Amino acid sequence: MKNAQKIDLGLTGYDELFMNEAERKENKLPRIYDIPISEIDDFPDHPFKVKIDEDMDQLVQSIKERGIITPVTLRPKEDGRYEIVSGHRRKKACELAGFETVKAEVREMTRDEAIILMVESNLQRSTILPSEKAFSYKMRLEAMNRQGERTDLTCSPMDNKLKGVKSASLLKEATGDGQAQVYRYIRLTELIPELLDMVDESRIALRPAVELSYLKKEEQSALLEEISYADATPSLAQAIKMKKFSQEGKLSNDVIESIMSEEKPNQKEKINIKYEDARKYIPASVPYDKTGDYIMKALEYYHRHQERQRDRGDAR
Repeated sequence: MKNAQKIDLGLTGYDELFMNEAERKENKLPRIYDIPISEIDDFPDHPFKVKIDEDMDQLVQSIKERGIITPVTLRPKEDGRYEIVSGHRRKKACELAGFETVKAEVREMTRDEAIILMVESNLQRSTILPSEKAFSYKMRLEAMNRQGERTDLTCSPMDNKLKGVKSASLLKEATGDGQAQVYRYIRLTELIPELLDMVDESRIALRPAVELSYLKKEEQSALLEEISYADATPSLAQAIKMKKFSQEGKLSNDVIESIMSEEKPNQKEKINIKYEDARKYIPASVPYDKTGDYIMKALEYYHRHQERQRDRGDAR
């Protein structure tokens, strides 16, 4: 991101991990503790999924061989337990690796400070689902608004507080998504879980999903049934039409069925021809991107030939 200021997420680097306590104190770095996993609670309403997949298997194997490189970040709770702010995947990997403790940095933070750090640290991941962005952006924006547009945790090392800058603009700078895109993702939190899953699975695109988020919950449920019956998802044009009918109080089950039955350009019947089968009838001088044009001209020629043959037969 051009001209973006580097955000200090408070994460511990590899070289810092192996410093002794005297070195850490000299460098004014926080202490690293071995905290029992049994004393750590997940972050409430944590929006990022911890999946048991191939990536997790690789992380578990890495931790078994080399230990945890970057400690997790914890926040002490009033009941004496800890709440994990950053490092849910690392903590889970330690559990799966059979560890009883996890290396952790314990930091005193308010709830809103913890939310902002939790979101920022997880947004560094290479793959983020739309639903994860949706709920994390919403949580972070609400936390920033509660802070009265404080920017202590997101300002530059020069400590310029960027007074007067709106929370949404700061969120745009932190995430890399434009302000309009941030609000589009936040709108997804209004979808019923089943439709939101379809967005995560790329069955429904972002823009149609945003339009569908304005439908009432019962209308979304009716749409979900129609999607299952028709085995098709709404296009942007169809989603916009449903939103309009909903706002007018006219989006009945019959209207949803009627809109979904409209033919979409990408759902028109197609004929599939294997390129290698057609290639032997096409001159080598015809480039790949002109293959379709050549086939159409060949069909037109064949059609005219058939008509001439019929005309000759009729003339006899």
